[in-house]
Amino acid sequence: MSDQTRRDFLKSSIGAVLSTQVGATISFNSPHGAAAAGRAAIATLPVKKGLVLSMLPPTLSFVDRFKLARDTGFEIIQAPTTPNQSEAEEIQRAANTSGVRVDSVMNMDHWDYPLSSSDPAVVEKSMTGMRTSFHNAKLWGSDAVLLVPAVVNAGTSYHDAWTRSQKQIRELLPLAEELKIVIAIEEVWNKFLLSPLEMATYISEFKSPWVRAWFDVGNVVLYGYPQDWIRTLGSQIHKVHLKDFKRGQNSYNWANLGDGDIDWRAIRAAFLDINYSGSVIAELQAGDEAHLKDVSHRIDKLLITGS
Repeated sequence: MSDQTRRDFLKSSIGAVLSTQVGATISFNSPHGAAAAGRAAIATLPVKKGLVLSMLPPTLSFVDRFKLARDTGFEIIQAPTTPNQSEAEEIQRAANTSGVRVDSVMNMDHWDYPLSSSDPAVVEKSMTGMRTSFHNAKLWGSDAVLLVPAVVNAGTSYHDAWTRSQKQIRELLPLAEELKIVIAIEEVWNKFLLSPLEMATYISEFKSPWVRAWFDVGNVVLYGYPQDWIRTLGSQIHKVHLKDFKRGQNSYNWANLGDGDIDWRAIRAAFLDINYSGSVIAELQAGDEAHLKDVSHRIDKLLITGS
């Protein structure tokens, strides 16, 4: 699934997002107030700044796309699952030439072929996509594959989504451990994992260091507060997506970072509170050099330096 299709799916799902309460007990620290704000004002957030590959002009070669990422201030790129071995190797050469590392893989088969499906052929297609993503990650020197674990719909109950997806992920764990690649679970508008306590419980039940969280700052703002999710998930967070939204009376619109309704100061304070030092990867619309430099500057201002 392309990033644009993914965004269209998210937009079409907005009306179906519901709040969920879960009976789980998770221990976490939530420092607030003037002390936390003071730390946020003076500390630099020690993260690696990146963007998704689809933000770079597709008319350019991979080498030129990676160089453009480097020249506009980005250290890392998230690339999609790439079944074509020749193309995967071309991406790796571009990374080597530019010095911009492929940080992670965005698995592409989990929407059309969810692990939660009752159809074994659909599930196997999804598993094949994950295995391809793992081998891409190994080739590129990445340490994580993003996975949307399940999709709840009229034919898949919440309970079945939970148990079916966990069963399949457990089958992937030996390969994840062998290749040293984290399965990074993302919360998204798929009617599943709708609270931070629930997501923390889902991940902790694997009892494995190879299953962690991919936290998307923008995906939770319709039914929660990103800073709450950050503090609740804590050290489970392995990677982060950055996006922003602007609400209208009966609609919403994607926005550049800082132009929407997200409280970036609160988010930055929460990341400092949990000592987050991983990757922060912009997932926004594609654009030219000026657009990418602007996004890079916004990440610096909103998250890294806070000034």
